[in-house]
Amino acid sequence: MRVLQLIDSLELGGAERFAVTLANALSSKIELSALCATRKEGGFKESVLNNVEYIFLNKKNRIDINAISRLNKFISKHNIQIIHAHSTSFFLATIIKLLNPKLKIVWHDHFGNSEYLKSRNSTILKLSSLFFYKIIVVNNKLKEWATQKLFCKKVFLMNNFVGTKNVFVKNSALKLHGQYGKRMLCIANLRPQKDHVNLLGAFSIVLKKHPDWTLHLVGKDFKDKYSEMLKQKVSNTNLLVRNVFFYGSVQDVVTVMNQSTIGVLSSKSEGLPISLLEYGFYSLPVIATNVGECNKLIKNKKTGLLVPPKNTDLLASGMLELIKDKKLRNTVAQNLNRVITDSYTEKNNIEYLINLYK
Repeated sequence: MRVLQLIDSLELGGAERFAVTLANALSSKIELSALCATRKEGGFKESVLNNVEYIFLNKKNRIDINAISRLNKFISKHNIQIIHAHSTSFFLATIIKLLNPKLKIVWHDHFGNSEYLKSRNSTILKLSSLFFYKIIVVNNKLKEWATQKLFCKKVFLMNNFVGTKNVFVKNSALKLHGQYGKRMLCIANLRPQKDHVNLLGAFSIVLKKHPDWTLHLVGKDFKDKYSEMLKQKVSNTNLLVRNVFFYGSVQDVVTVMNQSTIGVLSSKSEGLPISLLEYGFYSLPVIATNVGECNKLIKNKKTGLLVPPKNTDLLASGMLELIKDKKLRNTVAQNLNRVITDSYTEKNNIEYLINLYK
């Protein structure tokens, strides 16, 4: 079996991380595992194992003849049989399929706004799905949507999982602000879907009782109006300005996790977020909003705390409970870690994927 993971970029994000995770995990399981970044490289390039065949296309536009030609030559050279196309890379995969009819396309839908599927623009995707062999989705809402809207009806649910073969650079120079043992971490790109506004509101309430705690926001900064609004909110709020820190994209997940005390997700919409899996894998106690598939992992007071989305007061109450109750923190962290290691690592899921390819 010879499989290519196709992804638009290797910047630090959930779909990008998962594409690299799959390429690395498959490299010791199948005849050939390859990875193609179409538009941009990024921090995850350093995580690609040496035995993964890699190509970067530097694609400039939707129909870039040079990029299409280079990818087509790469596929011929390495005798690729399956293109595992992640997110919006399905269009390029479809073009390559037209040039190589024997190729199989497995499309992986990582769409994070699964609460807002009705507004999803899907015309080109629907036409491309005529050429899909199978579809992989990350939650049941996406499975239902794909079954109803797309021509390919072979739709399979597969959990996101944590890759144990990813080589994340450990940078000892990366030092989080604040006191050790009093740091709250949120790993989420600065997008409205992640609802940092709710998080900042809740943390303001926390600081009134625990002014020595700090909040650390890790994730891509798109330098847009949302990002500007968040930073302005922090700088204009006395309670937040000395206790909230923005780091942008950080590849060194291990060091960040090891310096943190509580993991938090405040999203309005999710699939099954990679960051939630990583919190559990690195034994952080977690509080998350009940969106997407988060409740598959978080059972309230057992593997973490689960609160409704867009409810600042309840999010703050959950944070305060974890801050005050160290025994609860330890219990839910250990229980979640057990769930992740038992069911959400590559050893539990990679054979399932290989069977899907067949």
